[in-house]
Amino acid sequence: MGSWRVTVQNHHRRSGGRPQGRPEGPLARHGDLALYGRDGEISCVDAEGLVRWRRPCAGRPNAAHLSGGRALVTTDSFEYTAWGHLGPALLLDLDDGALVAELRGERGTALGDGRFVLGLEGYGAFDTWAYDRDATLVDSWRSYGHYVVGGGLRVVETDRRRPTGSRVVRLLPGGGIESGPLLADPQAPAPVVLADGTVLVLDAGVLRAVGHDLDATVLAELLPLSGDDLHRFTGTLRRTADGLTVTLVERHPTRMGGYTTHRWTLGLESPN
Repeated sequence: MGSWRVTVQNHHRRSGGRPQGRPEGPLARHGDLALYGRDGEISCVDAEGLVRWRRPCAGRPNAAHLSGGRALVTTDSFEYTAWGHLGPALLLDLDDGALVAELRGERGTALGDGRFVLGLEGYGAFDTWAYDRDATLVDSWRSYGHYVVGGGLRVVETDRRRPTGSRVVRLLPGGGIESGPLLADPQAPAPVVLADGTVLVLDAGVLRAVGHDLDATVLAELLPLSGDDLHRFTGTLRRTADGLTVTLVERHPTRMGGYTTHRWTLGLESPN
């Protein structure tokens, strides 16, 4: 892995700023099509703003992934169930919104040619399943987290356990798993993937870079967190034109509704 480097350009700390909900806008785009979700409905809109189709759903769409004329849409349920607020994952025909299959999963990604992976964690599950365009199960792994496509399918695991066993891993055909570096945070936020495939992970206040070979290095110790404090912090990592923005929102240990936001602007220098 090349030696990416970061420099801290500024760091702000302010009171307030509780974690934000799902951002506005489309769930996914592909060419001139965009998929939108609102309570009880999924819609497909073209570049001219014309609605190609609408489809009712039993929950609240939260993410969509498009591949080879198929759409995988994950949802939250309106009611609390045995699986919390997990709603069905819907595999749809992108042309007309017809339902191909109703699946169970919390997080997914597209693999191309109408193929997807879908994962679930909790209540004994810590699994990822690979499906073809007709929702036929073609592979499965005992792993779950944020999926990174490219250089094989990598996962920044999020097991929500203390102590955590989460790692950055690569999923291999036939259910095999290649283990990479152990993480300190059981719920690392979504990573940033750089042009050369390097994965940047915000891990308990430390920014790490993980390469194609799952080799890892520490780029910056921004606000290293102990295991006892991790549950009070929610992080985000965002790529900008010039580098990165890292945010950690800290919940006050005793005062309800009390939050502190830590934000860093980082310059990012690529390997020579």
